[in-house]
Amino acid sequence: MAKNTTNGATKTIGALIASSRYIVLLVLLGLAVHLVLPQLTSLEHSLQVIKSLVLWAVALAVVAQVLSYLGSGYLLREIVAITHQRFSLVKGIMITLASSSVGVVAGGMVGTAAATYRWMRSKGVSSEGATLAGILPLLFNNVILILAAIFGLIHLLIVHQLSRIQSISFSLIVLLLGAGLCGALWGVRHRSESTALAVRVASRWARIRRKPYTATETEDAMARLFSAWDALHRGGWHGPALGAALNTGFDMLTLYFLFFAAAVPIGPGALLAGYGLPLLFGKIAFLLPGGLGVPAPVVVVVILTYRLLSFWLPTLLGFPIAAYLQHTEKDHEPPRRIR
Repeated sequence: MAKNTTNGATKTIGALIASSRYIVLLVLLGLAVHLVLPQLTSLEHSLQVIKSLVLWAVALAVVAQVLSYLGSGYLLREIVAITHQRFSLVKGIMITLASSSVGVVAGGMVGTAAATYRWMRSKGVSSEGATLAGILPLLFNNVILILAAIFGLIHLLIVHQLSRIQSISFSLIVLLLGAGLCGALWGVRHRSESTALAVRVASRWARIRRKPYTATETEDAMARLFSAWDALHRGGWHGPALGAALNTGFDMLTLYFLFFAAAVPIGPGALLAGYGLPLLFGKIAFLLPGGLGVPAPVVVVVILTYRLLSFWLPTLLGFPIAAYLQHTEKDHEPPRRIR
């Protein structure tokens, strides 16, 4: 009797787990439809815009974007290698596409990191490796963007391609970005002080927004960042840095080829600054349209096409991949370790 009861409970739990996976899949697909349908007109407009460009240069932009996602997969593979495990490049690309699509419809960066962690774990990666895979890609990509923006702005200042007002404002931006990098380095060397500072800032921000606040959340977040830093220090950062550089570099090359396709080739300074700063500030739009010698109508055409290649098409491709990963999600054997 007891054995039959236990077997029945086990079957019930298994059925609930299987049902929950299908529920998550249906919710994900529903959110995808809710996101895509209002944007069909914009997507159709983007496709019409592409017809006005030099098609062979657009083809090179497509190739560059594909190589950018190869860089993303390589980044995940090298992050997992920090914990002495092996991970497939193809799986890394699939998880990058799928988790990015999930982040678009649910939770932003938090949703992307959570989806990455879940699918990395389902593919046999250890908890430490999956945690790093959820945190470090954003960190590495942002560092590359900051460096690109700084070098681009410095180049524009040196060649005097800016007006006086732009020179002053961009110099301040360079100083702020440099101060941010220095502050991050100070934080990892003075962990208790930086954690206390983060708690004070978060507490005041919550008070301004009139939201409840507990210091534990901030302390846990800082602890995860320090843990990620320690893992990089122990296991090496060169591989992940190369992956982030490939990802960002080929994505930037996509933008360059699109400007070339519009018959308006741009210099390295304008490309670095116009690419890095807008992405850091959370919007895909070329910096000060027309302000760097690029006609505003050209900027609109190029950005529409860039959005299609680097955002909409990967997002649409990511949804069926997410459905596939969710459908095949199961417990795997422990990952192979690198000797």
